[in-house]
Amino acid sequence: MRTVLVIEDELQTRNVFLKCLTFEGFQAYGASNGNEGIQLAQEHQPDLVVCDIMMPDMDGYSVLSTLRNAQTTAAIPLIFLTAKVTMADLRRGMELGADDYLTKPCTVEQFLSAITTRLKRHEAIRAAAQSPQNPDFQDSDTGTQPLDASNSDTIFPDCPKLASVFQFIERHYRDSINLSDVAQAAGYSPAYLTNLVQAETGLSIKRWIIERRMIQARRLLKHSNQSIRQIAEQVGYSDAGYFARQFRQSHSVSPQIWRKQFATKATR
Repeated sequence: MRTVLVIEDELQTRNVFLKCLTFEGFQAYGASNGNEGIQLAQEHQPDLVVCDIMMPDMDGYSVLSTLRNAQTTAAIPLIFLTAKVTMADLRRGMELGADDYLTKPCTVEQFLSAITTRLKRHEAIRAAAQSPQNPDFQDSDTGTQPLDASNSDTIFPDCPKLASVFQFIERHYRDSINLSDVAQAAGYSPAYLTNLVQAETGLSIKRWIIERRMIQARRLLKHSNQSIRQIAEQVGYSDAGYFARQFRQSHSVSPQIWRKQFATKATR
């Protein structure tokens, strides 16, 4: 049975969360303040912690810092529960190692969905770490291992926090994906993932998707006779005109001119 610890100083909110967790088959523990929550986390080693940020005795950031600095609790996923999320809040939480944010007020469905998604993501990461050749990480189109953050041939940086993000982009850049798709697959909220990727790489999720598509577009322009429309469709664009505009933004020339320039260089 999965165990979840809820650290929330508002009695009514805490009881609602504990009841819905119990109803869904979780072993649920509740703490009314940060100190009590840390003690319960150390005692029960829950699979996940949900912690309010604004609490009277010890705020959520202090709770998270304490858990991350203790060997027995360092790896427990933690979701912050907060009535407001600013850029500063997100950045501070990321630096301390928060796994996600859930904004109050939220529905029971949103609460349970955030917990279920994060637990599944944590399980997948553990499984992948134990079995690097896990077939679940194979490319669905080619059956081969996709590029990952440790592969020297990939454009993606070596960033363990974002390995699952880049693996998803590598597998699905040919599809019509966006930030929400990547966030859902990685088990993060879109806002949290946006700030995490920006902080770790200096680029946005959209930019990484575009960069990966442009690499494949250049390969096809060099080594195939396919039309611009066909190439656009193969790299995730249903609109060839939009593809051409993004290609021009990235290369300062259109796909047609880029292809001609490459062909001219190749014949010299």
